[in-house]
Amino acid sequence: MDGGPRVPEQRRPGSVTLTDREALRFGVLGPVRAWRGEEQLSTGSPQQRALLAALLLREGRTATAAELIDALWGAEPPSQALAALRTYASRLRKVLTPGVLVSESGGYAVRGLREGALDLAAAQDLAAQAEKARAAGDLRRARTLLNEALAVWDGEVLAGVPGPYAETQRVRLEEWRLGLLESRLDMDLEQGCHAEAVSELTALTAAHPLRERLRELLMLALYRSGRQAEALAVYADTRRLLAEELGVDPRPGLRKLQHRILKADPALAEPSSPAAEPAVLPVRPAQLPASVPDFTGRSAFVEELSEVLSSASQAAGRVMAVSALAGIGGVGKTTLAVHVAHRARGAFPDGQLYADLQGAGPRPAEPETVLGSFLRALGTADSAIPDSLDERAALYRSVLDGRRVLLLLDNAKDAAQVRPLLPGTGGCAALVTSRVRMVDLAGAHLVDLDVMSPEEALALFTKIVGEERVAAERESALDVVAACGFLPLAIRIAASRLAARRTWTVSVLAAKLADERRRLDELQAGDLAVKATFELGYGQLEPAQARAFRLLGLADGPDISLAAAAAVLDLPPEDTEDLLEALVDTSLLESAAPGRYRFHDLVRLYARACAERDEQPPSERQAAMSRLLDFYLATAARVYAIERPGDRLVDHLQPAEYPGLTFEDRRRAQDWLYAEAVCLLACVRQSATGGTLRRAIDLLWASVDLAESGANSREYEAAAAALRRTAQEAGDVRAEARASVVLSNARLFSGVFDQAYREALEAFQLAEAAQDPLPSCWAANVLGSTAFYQNRHDDAEGYFSQAIEKFRGCGDLAGTAAALCNLSRLHLATDRADTAVVLARQGTDIYQELGHTLRGANGRYAFGMALAKTGQHASAAEQLEEALRVFRDSRQRLWEGMTLFRLADVDLDARRPAQAASNAEMALTVLRGIGGEWRRGHVLTVLGKALNGIGQSGRAQVCWREALDIYENLDSPEAAEVRKLLAPMAAA
Repeated sequence: MDGGPRVPEQRRPGSVTLTDREALRFGVLGPVRAWRGEEQLSTGSPQQRALLAALLLREGRTATAAELIDALWGAEPPSQALAALRTYASRLRKVLTPGVLVSESGGYAVRGLREGALDLAAAQDLAAQAEKARAAGDLRRARTLLNEALAVWDGEVLAGVPGPYAETQRVRLEEWRLGLLESRLDMDLEQGCHAEAVSELTALTAAHPLRERLRELLMLALYRSGRQAEALAVYADTRRLLAEELGVDPRPGLRKLQHRILKADPALAEPSSPAAEPAVLPVRPAQLPASVPDFTGRSAFVEELSEVLSSASQAAGRVMAVSALAGIGGVGKTTLAVHVAHRARGAFPDGQLYADLQGAGPRPAEPETVLGSFLRALGTADSAIPDSLDERAALYRSVLDGRRVLLLLDNAKDAAQVRPLLPGTGGCAALVTSRVRMVDLAGAHLVDLDVMSPEEALALFTKIVGEERVAAERESALDVVAACGFLPLAIRIAASRLAARRTWTVSVLAAKLADERRRLDELQAGDLAVKATFELGYGQLEPAQARAFRLLGLADGPDISLAAAAAVLDLPPEDTEDLLEALVDTSLLESAAPGRYRFHDLVRLYARACAERDEQPPSERQAAMSRLLDFYLATAARVYAIERPGDRLVDHLQPAEYPGLTFEDRRRAQDWLYAEAVCLLACVRQSATGGTLRRAIDLLWASVDLAESGANSREYEAAAAALRRTAQEAGDVRAEARASVVLSNARLFSGVFDQAYREALEAFQLAEAAQDPLPSCWAANVLGSTAFYQNRHDDAEGYFSQAIEKFRGCGDLAGTAAALCNLSRLHLATDRADTAVVLARQGTDIYQELGHTLRGANGRYAFGMALAKTGQHASAAEQLEEALRVFRDSRQRLWEGMTLFRLADVDLDARRPAQAASNAEMALTVLRGIGGEWRRGHVLTVLGKALNGIGQSGRAQVCWREALDIYENLDSPEAAEVRKLLAPMAAA
């Protein structure tokens, strides 16, 4: 950013007497323009604008008449050049504020402008601020400031202005702009935004093919995105182009980068900051849970762990420190780890990360999911996060390299779950808690945490209950903590009970513990002490609180919202909240976030045992889970109806007796669905039995956006497969038909077409046998789509026609529109473009009549494709861009990616290969991990064509070879087209 253009002298705000409304502003980073306040002024003829531009760019200095004549006309000025110059100056004076354009020493100057009055000055100021921010290590702010500076440009600099001076300035300012752009892209890569950068860099290298710095950045972005072969192909393309155009070899920096890529240099996977620049995180996460105010004892452990962390924070270049705390549930592992982490956080200024790995539960957290959460917390964009565990772990280690971050991994299952989550270099440290000793976690400092000593246990009890009450009954207090087995969690719950009951004495509590069925010496044995204490706490609950405790523990989700809890308890939200907050006060429930609650895993197990023992009649348990299912079904159906007005699916779902939520708009409905996705899918799996099976299937069907968007596609597909198995085992033909439809639809979205076809065929036959009309409509549509993707066009046309007929028979206009749009795509593939346009327009018109925003975007998608094939590229792009806007707004990643792919195809047909390459790159980024390999093969094929069109034939070959591998593995006929594309290159 050094060496930016100088700008005119400007007055400081204090010396300006004009109001903001009257102040002059000028623009040269685009057409030469002037404004007084918000009013745009006439700047006259091209030569008159050339004079104004020359004066604005003279930095407030006087330009002689001779200099200005040379600037406007060069070596061959007209005979009346001086007179013309004076005329232009006179006209400008009449337009501008008096005193701005001055005459002196036989020339002219622009003086007295306000600070920031010239757009170039504003851009230069932003660039200077960005340079300072980068030097201070604040890359995030530097990137933001550079983006603001680049946004000041409004097209070609000095657009339409003639003369040699204007041409020189255009070149100079364009070079400066590219330098700023390269600086920002360099920072993009430093912050891990590799995938996002590839698309922009592809377009830039097409526009500036001989600019080696852009090629270097593109190679690095591709390599860090896992595309090594393409990175090397960029070098080969660059070397060939430089030899052909300039007769030179690539510069040393580019050659060195190629060698490092060939050797797979591990350092290339790391952000490369200048040595003098302090390494910082773009975001400094502070995720540690709050430390308990009454932390007691454990002083030896606190000192031991603090010393390990302190040494780690100073261990630049050495192996990072890992401390693993092991102990039984309730022994205080998390409390100790959180306390130590807060104490040490000053030694880790770049942030603290926290994750509950849920190792003691039935579904431990997947390492790749945790890594995704950590990368987002560290400022990595979703589009830059890879799919595979190995790639995420590598990027995570790269982002943390050179930084001092403390990691707290709570409730780990085993060492295998922990290893991918560990930073890779010194300066970072990790605290791990688990119920198992991690002897197989290499290099870990192992700490075995036992129960408290009697003195520590009594001290904790005293802090919670109060010194006065305990001092009067010290022996009884010792009996209480002994009955709790000296377990911190048990002591905390017992003490909280006593603290909440001022009329109790300590001896009353001790007597209640003594009356339990187990003797005190038995209560000291591990988890039994926790159970005994839970029983004490549970036994002191009010009846309504005890019922809430029992029933809420039945739900499988990781937490529960207030609205869902109200459904479980069959109570108004206000009463439910009172009960839940009372349980939080007794430490039997945790408040995970405003309006959300969760159980400790041990407490949940105990709550379920209480429900099985005490909830009478037993049907109350089933009724509670049935209400929860109804709540999710009714709410999901309402979300579906808001997204798809006029769609008949909601009329064919099982009735829900318990009402759901209502929403003011689409955005809030979507927010609910995606926020509740994990809990909703857990409810589906839990309800896959008996009398709730059909409603569980319908809930999954109504939540189809979770699969179609790609947000929860794997979990959704697994749940659908489980429901179908249960329906088969139960011999419920209707339920099996619907589950098969849901599963076939999910397989279609994930690109597994063979399975999708088999399941849709089975669903169609079962639905016909069960006389269930809507599943047969959907199944026919899926059959048509899978046959179309498998190039069985005659079969596909038959299925689509059947789907149209069946949807019309059900009065389902939205379904009819969907099948019409699908049939339109088939007509395109069979060279019937004119009828394809008609069919797509029919489908789109239906969607518009229904007010169908989301599915209307699908109609525009089909309509845009049809228009493109008839040569109406501008109209096609307009339809597709509108569809893209809706898909992005609706969080439909699958359709967003596919629309970008179709736009790339339109760009190719319209001979815009650079834009095609950019859109295809963005499609690859968006579709990463969703949509299946077949769709990825299509995008790679189009990307290869676009790259070949901009002269990057090496990269094109790499893309086509990858596409060919995909198609051959799938035994797909598209392989033949790709072989034809590769044939000329192989021959060469």
